[in-house]
Amino acid sequence: MRDSVFNCCVSPPHPPVGVEEPQQRSRAQAPPPNDRHFLIFFDFDETLVDECSDDSMVTVAPGGVLPGWLKDTYRPGCYNEYMQRVLAYLAEQGVTPAAIRGTVEKLPPCPGIPTLMHFLLSQPSRDFEVVCVSDANMVFIETWLQHLGFHPLFLRIFTNPAHFDDNGQLQLRPFHSHECLRCPANMCKAVVVRQYVAQRVRERGGRPYQKVLYVGDGANDFCPSLTLSPGDIAFPRWDFPMHKLIQEMEEAKPGEFKASVVPWNSGEDVINTLRKILERP
Repeated sequence: MRDSVFNCCVSPPHPPVGVEEPQQRSRAQAPPPNDRHFLIFFDFDETLVDECSDDSMVTVAPGGVLPGWLKDTYRPGCYNEYMQRVLAYLAEQGVTPAAIRGTVEKLPPCPGIPTLMHFLLSQPSRDFEVVCVSDANMVFIETWLQHLGFHPLFLRIFTNPAHFDDNGQLQLRPFHSHECLRCPANMCKAVVVRQYVAQRVRERGGRPYQKVLYVGDGANDFCPSLTLSPGDIAFPRWDFPMHKLIQEMEEAKPGEFKASVVPWNSGEDVINTLRKILERP
């Protein structure tokens, strides 16, 4: 971790810009429902799937490895640009869209995540509004969610735009630009979460959600967890960077982290907490 936790961008110096349609997906063209009690955000890599989806692309490369010259082009904070080069290389080597989608479909879910997804799908529609915010890409996320049957659960997916072009190459673009010094150049999830919550509260006539919940694992999930209020809940994966960063803040500045913290090893840990909040008046 290159910086002190306290250098993370808590409030952007400028209001976040709007999110354009190519950068998000909704499960319906109609206006979103405004009767949900709880808003829950999910990361994708190492939260829904139990590995980094980008790393899985190595398995479809010739010999299952990337050439050294390509790996040497990576620069810290510029992973999206690096992946654009990796995807171009895979296309040049004849890796097909079917091979890429097939690899993504095989990504294993994190422990208990299918149970958690089925739990959310089984709840009354007014209980949870579910959103994915991820630094992966739209093709990977939609492919995996559709393969497992979880796509209908997600009202919005915020991630890096991607599509296969006429030559079969997966074209990848950055989600947005921002001024957070901690987050990668292509996405600050705090900007996304802050903007989305504010927009939805306006659409709900000023009525806030009873709770906002955030389930993640990585250092880039710590930044959005700082936007949560007292009464909200952060679910960091146990002993992963998000959890460690929250612990560092709580030890250095007790009370500074506002949300309740419920670490998880399995999706069933999240379910246990969701059951408790549903039981409360």
